[in-house]
Amino acid sequence: MPNVFVEPLPKHRDGAIEGYALELSATQRLTSDNYETQTKAIEAAKVRGYKPLVARVRKTDKGNPDHWRPAE
Repeated sequence: MPNVFVEPLPKHRDGAIEGYALELSATQRLTSDNYETQTKAIEAAKVRGYKPLVARVRKTDKGNPDHWRPAE
């Protein structure tokens, strides 16, 4: 099962989280959909056959494994 990143939006900014996106890499989104909650994004990723990773920090770097953890 390939990984997908549950990225908080807006990306790389402090402040309130406005939604979540599913991304395969820093430049490639899985879908154009934005999800209202992290839970909805995780469910959508699992339905598509991906292993979702959620952010541990607000400003993420997909190359840094310390910024991500598997969703439960």
